[in-house]
Amino acid sequence: MAAQWESRGPLGPVEGGEWLPVLDVPAAGRQRRWTILLRWLLLVPQFVVVVLLSIAAFLVTVAGWFAALVLGRLPDGIFSFLGSVLAYETRVNASAALLVDRYPPFSFYAPDHPVRIELRATPLNRLAVLFRLILMIPAAVVNSLLQSGWFAVSWVFWLIGIVLGRLPDPVFAATAAVVRYEMRFNAYVSMLTPAYPKRLFGDEPAPPGAARSGTHPLRLSTGATVLVILFLLLGLAGHVVNGTENYGTDHDHDHHHDNNAEFMEVHFR
Repeated sequence: MAAQWESRGPLGPVEGGEWLPVLDVPAAGRQRRWTILLRWLLLVPQFVVVVLLSIAAFLVTVAGWFAALVLGRLPDGIFSFLGSVLAYETRVNASAALLVDRYPPFSFYAPDHPVRIELRATPLNRLAVLFRLILMIPAAVVNSLLQSGWFAVSWVFWLIGIVLGRLPDPVFAATAAVVRYEMRFNAYVSMLTPAYPKRLFGDEPAPPGAARSGTHPLRLSTGATVLVILFLLLGLAGHVVNGTENYGTDHDHDHHHDNNAEFMEVHFR
């Protein structure tokens, strides 16, 4: 059984029999400056919907985990719902990241929207399902660093977009790589695919005439590759700084607590 969301054809990456989820986004183009200026404000209702859908998807994923352990795959209904939620979230994420100007619809079914994903239901390894929470940790770390690093410089991309009315190609490709990795990570966590998130730094060149969109295949220039590395480094630096600050705060709190205890001991001795 194959389930597809706005698929544009049979072309897609299959590695070792595992279907790697596809992200289709048109190549970088002109955008309305006023929508870039107000992008995140305009998306607030969408963010609320995504939070609610995420809660529902979590509960369904738990049920799907038990079902996959027994069946070796997700039941069709669960696969369809989780795939629809992932497609919805990806449309919102792509809009928030300034990849497209089109506002995402409040609907699972969006055949005319430029952001599309493709999923295929394939058998799941029960052992990999059982230990999915452990196996996902490395990818979760990478995804967290990418999101933190991109967010740290997103205001620069926002200003560039307002000035130029579009994202420069390296910025577009690097941002698309982040959005695609998050989509593939969420697909893996939700057991929509057995394929581990990969190809952060882009795809191999496609045969002539095989390209379907600006991100399929996703080709990163040197500038875009440098940006992705920068996202990872900034994300890592941010986590280190936050960890240091938290440690310092806890240490000061413990030191203050010890001083109070010593004062009480001396005062009441």
